[in-house]
Amino acid sequence: MTVASTPWQRGRLGVMRGRPKLLFGQMYEDAAVELAVFPQSGRVFAIASAGTTSMALSRRGLDVTAVDINPAQIEYVRGRLGGAPIKQGTADRLFAIGRRFLPILGLSRTRLRKFLELDDAARQTEYWHRQLDTARFRLGLRLLINPVMLRTVYDRTFLKVVPPRFDRVMRRRLERCFSIHPNRTNPYAWRLLLGVDRPGEHPIAGVAERIELIQGDAATYLERCGKQSFDGFTLSNILDGTEQAYGERLMAAVRQSARPGALAVLRSFAEPAPGTATEWAERDRSMLWGTVSVTP
Repeated sequence: MTVASTPWQRGRLGVMRGRPKLLFGQMYEDAAVELAVFPQSGRVFAIASAGTTSMALSRRGLDVTAVDINPAQIEYVRGRLGGAPIKQGTADRLFAIGRRFLPILGLSRTRLRKFLELDDAARQTEYWHRQLDTARFRLGLRLLINPVMLRTVYDRTFLKVVPPRFDRVMRRRLERCFSIHPNRTNPYAWRLLLGVDRPGEHPIAGVAERIELIQGDAATYLERCGKQSFDGFTLSNILDGTEQAYGERLMAAVRQSARPGALAVLRSFAEPAPGTATEWAERDRSMLWGTVSVTP
């Protein structure tokens, strides 16, 4: 019998094969979501990724088991917990390349900084429409993230969840965030648009003794855990690009290892199904996600 697996095990986003690489030096997930729904104490399961969410949860007082199938991510998080600086991973470099095109599309750093210094949602929305979301920007974004361009960078497996006319979808997600969250205090907006931390922001420092790092597959690890092992689960977008069988296997393992009342947070680039609540996607200040589900 073949065990359902995940494409994340390659440790690569693109089509090139080779040893696993560091994919994420930063996390594009707002840990405020997890902090809002997880308990004040207990044990939680996390996809390690770049370690930021695990660190935030450890500072809350939670014991975190951080698992990642990519050994490069585990070594990176171990280094961060020991005081090593933040590095760029593959995804971070791709965002940096994208930012180089923004001035060509009319979004100068001066104009973007002025936008990011706003803290009123109504003014932000007006500025977005008048100064940033121009015909020039819309055309450029359509060319940059059309399916042909994306396939030159990403393995087709990961593009299965990308919705049609992704440029329009992303513009809607950006506008949604700007219409809700103050730019001035949104670290994800500063990093996405300028590639810098917002003024006064410092990298989070985790409580190392509260974080257990495990290199391995999430479903396999949870299947081997005892019943009622965790008070919460933060699963990143682990199911983007995976087969349905792996998703069923993972969520079955989550249910069997969950303590009463435990919640699971799962993100995806996919658009929500019709009628699906979008509350948590709206609350996630990182603005990239189509769905952020919080479920028992």
